[in-house]
Amino acid sequence: MVSLIIRAYNEDKHIARLLEGVKQQTVGDVEIILVDSGSTDSTVAIAESYDARVVRIPSAEFTFGRSLNYGIKAATREFIVIASAHVYPVYPDWIETLLRPFQDDSVALTYGKQRGPDFAKFSEQQIFHQWYPDAGKSKQETAFCNNANAAIRKSLWQKNNYDETLTGLEDLAWAKWATQQGHAIAYVAEAEIIHVHNETPRGVFNRYRREAMALRKIYPEAHFNFYDFLRLTTTNIFSDLWHAARERVLLKNFDSIFWFRFMQFHGTRLGHRETSLVTPQLRETFYYARERKEKEEGKRDVEPIKY
Repeated sequence: MVSLIIRAYNEDKHIARLLEGVKQQTVGDVEIILVDSGSTDSTVAIAESYDARVVRIPSAEFTFGRSLNYGIKAATREFIVIASAHVYPVYPDWIETLLRPFQDDSVALTYGKQRGPDFAKFSEQQIFHQWYPDAGKSKQETAFCNNANAAIRKSLWQKNNYDETLTGLEDLAWAKWATQQGHAIAYVAEAEIIHVHNETPRGVFNRYRREAMALRKIYPEAHFNFYDFLRLTTTNIFSDLWHAARERVLLKNFDSIFWFRFMQFHGTRLGHRETSLVTPQLRETFYYARERKEKEEGKRDVEPIKY
């Protein structure tokens, strides 16, 4: 019924939990394909113990788009679920729910909610809430999506492979193409995963820098100047401090809020090296803090997976 593509490099601390979550899904017929880019730990052995098929890509040839193309080419099913090796599903109907919008033939891509684990940086948690709200949307206005938790039709991928030259945001580039062809993108809030990021300040800087570089290539009109850097760093720091204080977790998150937001937008500025942003909708999705109510988490009647 479905092929699951997992990109990985030295993910033995996380991948077993993802694969255990897949094992407990309501969709039983899942072809698991691990695209490994030179792991030196036990990632491959763990994946094979869950009957995953391993596709290898030399680390020197790795790009996000190329690794996905390798995996999808090897897949034998029409519906392709894509997941990072350091995520795991919250509910046993994750895949079933993620695939449901494909009942509409116009839907090319679906993506689901992401949340961080309890130890995630507070600012990272705020970004997850900002980008992945609790209310789904069957046909959204922008091309925003994220391949840490997404699904596409292989028949459409065969018409347009992932861009192998991008430093990131290959998902956004593909979604942009799909919408230009008249297809729809569905955000499925119920298809929730936990996304484990435990990055150093340098890691945060590098991630947002490469994504900004990719964004400039996808949207050549995109810019980001020093004023944007100052304004967005300041407003997001104050927003995070306010939310942390309201949630009574300010003291333990005070330092990380400052360095995370600084590195996020410093990396973004260096990646852009120009002067303004893209469309207002995409600008808001990527950069602006969004007001949210306390305890806004959507509650479901489905019992979560017990790991």
